[in-house]
Amino acid sequence: LGLCCRDGTGVPQDDREAARLFRRAANKGNAEAQCELGHRYASGRGMPQDDDEAARLYRRAAEQGHALGQYNYGQFHEQGRGVRQDDREAARLFRRAANKGHAGAQNALGCCYRLGRGMPQDEDEAARLYHRAAEQGHPAGQLRYGQSFDRGMGVLPDDREAARLYGLAADQGLAEAQ
Repeated sequence: LGLCCRDGTGVPQDDREAARLFRRAANKGNAEAQCELGHRYASGRGMPQDDDEAARLYRRAAEQGHALGQYNYGQFHEQGRGVRQDDREAARLFRRAANKGHAGAQNALGCCYRLGRGMPQDEDEAARLYHRAAEQGHPAGQLRYGQSFDRGMGVLPDDREAARLYGLAADQGLAEAQ
Protein backbone atom coordinates (compact mmCIF):
# COMPACT_ATOMS: atom_id res chain seq x y z
CA LEU A 1 0.00 0.00 0.00
CA GLY A 2 2.95 2.32 0.65
CA LEU A 3 4.03 1.97 -2.98
CA CYS A 4 0.48 2.73 -4.13
CA CYS A 5 0.42 5.91 -2.02
CA ARG A 6 3.91 6.84 -3.24
CA ASP A 7 2.94 6.44 -6.89
CA GLY A 8 -0.76 7.33 -6.76
CA THR A 9 -1.72 3.88 -8.07
CA GLY A 10 -5.35 3.15 -7.25
CA VAL A 11 -5.31 5.77 -4.48
CA PRO A 12 -4.50 9.47 -4.40
CA GLN A 13 -0.76 10.12 -4.37
CA ASP A 14 0.20 11.01 -0.78
CA ASP A 15 3.85 11.27 0.31
CA ARG A 16 3.04 11.55 4.02
CA GLU A 17 0.81 8.47 4.03
CA ALA A 18 3.39 6.55 1.99
CA ALA A 19 6.05 7.49 4.56
CA ARG A 20 3.80 6.37 7.42
CA LEU A 21 3.18 3.01 5.78
CA PHE A 22 6.85 2.52 4.89
CA ARG A 23 7.79 3.32 8.51
CA ARG A 24 5.42 0.66 9.78
CA ALA A 25 6.89 -1.97 7.48
CA ALA A 26 10.47 -0.81 8.12
CA ASN A 27 9.97 -1.14 11.88
CA LYS A 28 8.94 -4.76 11.28
CA GLY A 29 12.24 -5.40 9.50
CA ASN A 30 11.14 -5.11 5.86
CA ALA A 31 14.34 -4.22 3.96
CA GLU A 32 12.51 -2.80 0.94
CA ALA A 33 10.54 -0.46 3.21
CA GLN A 34 13.75 0.50 5.01
CA CYS A 35 15.23 1.54 1.67
CA GLU A 36 12.09 3.46 0.67
CA LEU A 37 11.98 5.25 4.00
CA GLY A 38 15.74 5.88 3.85
CA HIS A 39 15.28 7.49 0.43
CA ARG A 40 12.56 9.72 1.85
CA TYR A 41 14.82 10.86 4.69
CA ALA A 42 17.73 11.35 2.28
CA SER A 43 15.66 13.49 -0.09
CA GLY A 44 13.21 15.09 2.37
CA ARG A 45 10.25 13.74 0.41
CA GLY A 46 7.20 13.62 2.72
CA MET A 47 9.31 14.31 5.82
CA PRO A 48 12.20 16.45 7.02
CA GLN A 49 15.53 15.65 5.35
CA ASP A 50 17.77 13.67 7.75
CA ASP A 51 20.96 11.98 6.51
CA ASP A 52 21.61 10.30 9.88
CA GLU A 53 18.23 8.56 9.83
CA ALA A 54 18.60 7.67 6.15
CA ALA A 55 22.00 6.09 6.86
CA ARG A 56 20.56 4.12 9.79
CA LEU A 57 17.77 2.73 7.60
CA TYR A 58 20.10 1.90 4.71
CA ARG A 59 22.42 0.14 7.17
CA ARG A 60 19.54 -1.99 8.48
CA ALA A 61 18.59 -3.01 4.94
CA ALA A 62 22.24 -3.64 4.00
CA GLU A 63 22.73 -5.87 7.04
CA GLN A 64 19.87 -8.03 5.76
CA GLY A 65 21.70 -8.47 2.45
CA HIS A 66 19.40 -6.16 0.49
CA ALA A 67 21.32 -5.07 -2.64
CA LEU A 68 19.73 -1.60 -2.88
CA GLY A 69 20.38 -1.04 0.83
CA GLN A 70 24.02 -2.03 0.36
CA TYR A 71 24.37 0.26 -2.64
CA ASN A 72 22.71 3.23 -0.92
CA TYR A 73 24.68 2.72 2.29
CA GLY A 74 27.83 2.51 0.17
CA GLN A 75 26.97 5.83 -1.46
CA PHE A 76 26.52 7.39 1.97
CA HIS A 77 29.97 6.12 3.00
CA GLU A 78 31.46 7.38 -0.26
CA GLN A 79 29.95 10.85 0.26
CA GLY A 80 30.20 11.03 4.05
CA ARG A 81 26.45 11.54 4.44
CA GLY A 82 25.15 10.49 7.85
CA VAL A 83 28.30 8.42 8.42
CA ARG A 84 32.05 9.05 8.40
CA GLN A 85 33.38 9.18 4.82
CA ASP A 86 35.09 5.85 4.15
CA ASP A 87 36.10 4.75 0.64
CA ARG A 88 37.03 1.23 1.77
CA GLU A 89 33.64 0.64 3.37
CA ALA A 90 31.91 2.13 0.32
CA ALA A 91 33.80 -0.26 -1.97
CA ARG A 92 33.01 -3.23 0.30
CA LEU A 93 29.28 -2.41 0.21
CA PHE A 94 29.32 -1.77 -3.54
CA ARG A 95 31.00 -5.17 -4.03
CA ARG A 96 28.29 -6.96 -2.06
CA ALA A 97 25.52 -5.32 -4.07
CA ALA A 98 27.40 -5.75 -7.37
CA ASN A 99 27.76 -9.48 -6.69
CA LYS A 100 23.96 -9.62 -6.44
CA GLY A 101 23.68 -8.04 -9.89
CA HIS A 102 22.87 -4.44 -8.86
CA ALA A 103 23.88 -2.40 -11.95
CA GLY A 104 24.39 0.87 -10.06
CA ALA A 105 26.72 -0.88 -7.63
CA GLN A 106 28.62 -2.50 -10.49
CA ASN A 107 29.16 0.93 -12.01
CA ALA A 108 30.14 2.46 -8.64
CA LEU A 109 32.56 -0.37 -7.88
CA GLY A 110 34.02 0.05 -11.35
CA CYS A 111 34.70 3.70 -10.51
CA CYS A 112 36.40 2.63 -7.27
CA TYR A 113 38.69 0.31 -9.24
CA ARG A 114 39.37 2.86 -11.98
CA LEU A 115 40.31 5.58 -9.50
CA GLY A 116 41.92 3.34 -6.87
CA ARG A 117 39.41 4.60 -4.31
CA GLY A 118 39.22 2.25 -1.33
CA MET A 119 41.22 -0.41 -3.16
CA PRO A 120 44.19 -0.76 -5.51
CA GLN A 121 43.63 0.71 -8.97
CA ASP A 122 42.72 -1.92 -11.59
CA GLU A 123 41.48 -0.72 -14.99
CA ASP A 124 40.79 -4.28 -16.20
CA GLU A 125 38.43 -4.95 -13.31
CA ALA A 126 36.84 -1.51 -13.76
CA ALA A 127 36.08 -2.28 -17.41
CA ARG A 128 34.66 -5.70 -16.50
CA LEU A 129 32.30 -4.10 -13.97
CA TYR A 130 31.27 -1.32 -16.35
CA HIS A 131 30.51 -4.03 -18.92
CA ARG A 132 28.24 -5.85 -16.45
CA ALA A 133 26.37 -2.61 -15.68
CA ALA A 134 26.15 -1.66 -19.36
CA GLU A 135 24.71 -5.08 -20.26
CA GLN A 136 21.84 -4.33 -17.87
CA GLY A 137 21.14 -1.04 -19.63
CA HIS A 138 22.57 1.16 -16.87
CA PRO A 139 23.28 4.51 -18.60
CA ALA A 140 26.28 5.49 -16.44
CA GLY A 141 27.68 1.98 -16.92
CA GLN A 142 27.26 2.38 -20.68
CA LEU A 143 29.02 5.75 -20.54
CA ARG A 144 31.93 4.44 -18.43
CA TYR A 145 32.31 1.32 -20.55
CA GLY A 146 32.32 3.55 -23.63
CA GLN A 147 35.03 5.68 -22.03
CA SER A 148 37.02 2.50 -21.42
CA PHE A 149 36.96 1.77 -25.17
CA ASP A 150 37.57 5.42 -26.02
CA ARG A 151 40.68 5.59 -23.83
CA GLY A 152 41.85 1.98 -24.00
CA MET A 153 41.46 1.49 -20.26
CA GLY A 154 41.10 -2.21 -19.44
CA VAL A 155 40.06 -3.00 -23.02
CA LEU A 156 41.59 -2.49 -26.46
CA PRO A 157 40.70 0.92 -27.91
CA ASP A 158 37.67 0.77 -30.19
CA ASP A 159 36.15 4.04 -31.38
CA ARG A 160 33.10 2.34 -32.90
CA GLU A 161 32.22 0.50 -29.70
CA ALA A 162 32.80 3.67 -27.68
CA ALA A 163 30.43 5.61 -29.94
CA ARG A 164 27.79 2.84 -29.77
CA LEU A 165 27.89 2.82 -25.97
CA TYR A 166 27.80 6.62 -25.77
CA GLY A 167 24.75 6.52 -28.03
CA LEU A 168 22.98 4.00 -25.78
CA ALA A 169 23.61 6.16 -22.71
CA ALA A 170 22.57 9.33 -24.56
CA ASP A 171 19.36 7.68 -25.75
CA GLN A 172 18.46 7.18 -22.10
CA GLY A 173 18.91 10.88 -21.44
CA LEU A 174 22.33 10.82 -19.77
CA ALA A 175 23.50 14.36 -20.51
CA GLU A 176 27.19 13.54 -20.05
CA ALA A 177 26.93 11.08 -22.97
CA GLN A 178 25.24 13.50 -25.36
